[in-house]
Amino acid sequence: MALSVHDAFAAGRRRGRARRGRRAALAEINVTPMVDVMLVLLIIFMISAPLLTAGVPLQLPKTEASSLQDQTQPITVSIRADGRIFIGQTETPFSGFADELKATAGDAYNKPIYVRADGRAPYALVAQVMASLSQSGFTAIDLITDTGGPESGALRDRPAGTPPGTP
Repeated sequence: MALSVHDAFAAGRRRGRARRGRRAALAEINVTPMVDVMLVLLIIFMISAPLLTAGVPLQLPKTEASSLQDQTQPITVSIRADGRIFIGQTETPFSGFADELKATAGDAYNKPIYVRADGRAPYALVAQVMASLSQSGFTAIDLITDTGGPESGALRDRPAGTPPGTP
């Protein structure tokens, strides 16, 4: 069967070729620029995220205790070596500490409170802050330390009854 020049199918094909010769619109999306932008944002967030969690600069004591796995946002109380007390980032005198903490917590007395005390801070002040927290009605009080410090438990080689820290 032979096709003539005036065949309807042949004419349609010629017109199609003529259209394709011109620049046609692309129907696909170029994702390379989007991936580049996403990678740059990922790097920015990876670098800046640790900087956002730092509060008042302290030198925490080291212990063997493992880190806490808590999903609620705690209230952080920091005690510096010079005896200054902070609730979050705000410095608070000890005389108004309980009132300021109650105002910060609102009605959430079961909200976790993390006490971060510098290892060089006076022990009496740390004990007074924790007692004030307990008397104020807060029930979830945690003392934050760094991990990887000296052993806090009994040594295997130490005889029974020997206090920790003695060879």
